[in-house]
Amino acid sequence: MRGRIIRGIGGFYYVATEDAGIYACKARGIFRLLKTKPLVGDWVDISVTHEKDKEASITQIFPRKNELIRPAAANVDQAMVLFAVKDPDPDGVLIDRFLTMMKMQSVPAFICFNKLDLAGEDTIAHWKNVYRNSGYEILFCSAENNIGIEQLREKLQGKTTVIAGPSGAGKSSVTNLLQDHVMMETGEISKKLGRGRHTTRHAELIMLNGESYLCDTPGFTSLFLPDMKKEELETCFPEIDRYADQCRFVGCSHTAEPDCAVKNALREGKISKERYHNYVMIYRELEEKEKRRY
Repeated sequence: MRGRIIRGIGGFYYVATEDAGIYACKARGIFRLLKTKPLVGDWVDISVTHEKDKEASITQIFPRKNELIRPAAANVDQAMVLFAVKDPDPDGVLIDRFLTMMKMQSVPAFICFNKLDLAGEDTIAHWKNVYRNSGYEILFCSAENNIGIEQLREKLQGKTTVIAGPSGAGKSSVTNLLQDHVMMETGEISKKLGRGRHTTRHAELIMLNGESYLCDTPGFTSLFLPDMKKEELETCFPEIDRYADQCRFVGCSHTAEPDCAVKNALREGKISKERYHNYVMIYRELEEKEKRRY
């Protein structure tokens, strides 16, 4: 029987089948020998062991379209980075870290700002300007007022989408509006800390319809970058990569060298100051990481 892993907790994998419901499954020992671990999003074959208790064994994992390391998931088509546009204020470095992670894993991404009802026109214009030349699509929505949800639904249609963002951004509220058969627990913002409680503890695949899935992930307040060379970072910032080959020096880091085409584009307003600042910050972090390694 074929199905898809929608959740993995404590050594059990919950597999949703088209006609027979959800089975709690254990992976057969052969996968340990093959050093293959089932992931949320995997398409699998299962063999039923106890029909009454809805228990089964995973007998086969079908070839994966892709495999994400962070968050751990398989067969993903795109990623949605969800931040609140206000309360709490977006952390631009955190957004760019996640976009970098997705770029390094060859997963297309877009940005969605929730809580549109709390933001003024200046705030909205600011974030539009930051990502204006980045190549990333930006959507705005309000889960509170059900604004922009239909546009978001169209963006998700027919795809498996990883949704990720910090606690308090409204991931659960948005997810609840996109479907009505799984109600995610929502957390209130901590006034003292300025962030929400972690309400998602495990990656979970939620069916929006027969063709569309959301892979909900635990909220994060920081992100460690994947193993990558600092020289690769420019390819994760499309508006920087666009000018990189015009620099005077081969291997220009775009941080301190003279006759740098990227810094010229920055001065001309073709690259946002905030995005460039985040690039430099991440570049320095990767540089330090390489020094510690050697």
